[in-house]
Amino acid sequence: MAMTEPKLEQRDEQPYIAIRRQVTKQEIGPVLGDQVVPDVFTWLESKGVAPAGAPFFRYLAIDMTGEGHFDIEVGIPVATAVPGAGIVTAGVLPAGRYAVLVNTGPYDDLVDAHTALHAWGEANGIVWQTADDGKSPGVMLESYVTNPAEEPDPQKWQTDIVYLVADGQTR
Repeated sequence: MAMTEPKLEQRDEQPYIAIRRQVTKQEIGPVLGDQVVPDVFTWLESKGVAPAGAPFFRYLAIDMTGEGHFDIEVGIPVATAVPGAGIVTAGVLPAGRYAVLVNTGPYDDLVDAHTALHAWGEANGIVWQTADDGKSPGVMLESYVTNPAEEPDPQKWQTDIVYLVADGQTR
């Protein structure tokens, strides 16, 4: 596993299309990666809409008690807003300052990458944006830059870990 030093970057608003699922940690790969990601790509293709970036998992809520359930959107950026239909919803990642860490290696390493980004944020007085409930992440996502179908070696898979920084950004 290799990680870059986290950095702060300003990002523009980014529309996306997504399917939302509640899963356990064990279901993330087989349900979201193997089933839902292809479903979102298929939906976009059926509408004649091209992706404008790598697919991502946006963590909306994380319950680490008991079963460890996650509420996750499986999203794909699009160039302009597209209305959702049925289980496919439209969303927008807000413009703002984001902390970004690039992880190169298998998906099993991503927990360590999140831990490293949190530690860096703490050491640098960074405050993460939260959702309206004050507990859930504002924007916390993993963007899967490398397509495993094109690069079978997991040691070469690149994943961007991205968190929205709160206004005022430091403590």
